Amino acid sequence: MAYHKVVIAGINTAELTVLTESEKMALLREYKETGSKAVRDKLINGNLRLVLSVVQRFAGRGEDVDDLFQIGVVGLIKAINNFDLTKEVRFSTYCVPMISGELRRHLRDYTQIRVSRSLRDLAYRAIQAKELLTNRFQREPTMDEIAAEIGEKRADIVIALESISDPISLYEPVYSDTGDTLYVMDQISDQESAESWIAQFSMRDAMRSLEKREKNILYLRFLCGKTQTEVAKEIGISQAQVSRLEKGAIARIKDAAI
Repeated sequence: MAYHKVVIAGINTAELTVLTESEKMALLREYKETGSKAVRDKLINGNLRLVLSVVQRFAGRGEDVDDLFQIGVVGLIKAINNFDLTKEVRFSTYCVPMISGELRRHLRDYTQIRVSRSLRDLAYRAIQAKELLTNRFQREPTMDEIAAEIGEKRADIVIALESISDPISLYEPVYSDTGDTLYVMDQISDQESAESWIAQFSMRDAMRSLEKREKNILYLRFLCGKTQTEVAKEIGISQAQVSRLEKGAIARIKDAAI
């Protein structure tokens, strides 16, 4: 099958070797048994088109594409090292979130937006739990599973992750083994995933419905990292009023996300 030509980081994806799923599994078994570097290199080279397809989703954010590609390869290598052959799952299904996670971690660490330390720490814990559960389940965990793993409320985790992540369009392309374009929307099939997306959309709707002053307070508090006293001085109200408005806004957002 002929693949469409896509050039990223100077690499023409049409010229890359693309392994079939059976070839991937055979090489993974051989690598697990022998630890051969040559076998691992075959696996890496045979999945570079997968890395490039994921990197495309993170392009256009001011980051050097060559750097993103190298970081994506790190995620691929982690997927190869951690893949569990006893689980009935396709390698690409396991690999894509590993590559995406590595790229998101890089973008998170170098973001220029200030987020409050407590919110950022919660987001980091959630991301670490997500990677741990991905290794354990050999699939991407649900938000409820992440919340149970770290003992936090699901709504709080959603808000924390939203604070350090860029929104993803439902029409953003994702990788397909067949070469046909699939979109994020196409991946929403099971009820649990649908509920997760609906909850996040509900939260965004709730944020849009906030009054201008409430939005400004949340922006100053959680994106600029200012204290309630600093926010009160900036917008000309008391610290008690800031606290009341902040709690009310967060409560409405939480209710929408649950």
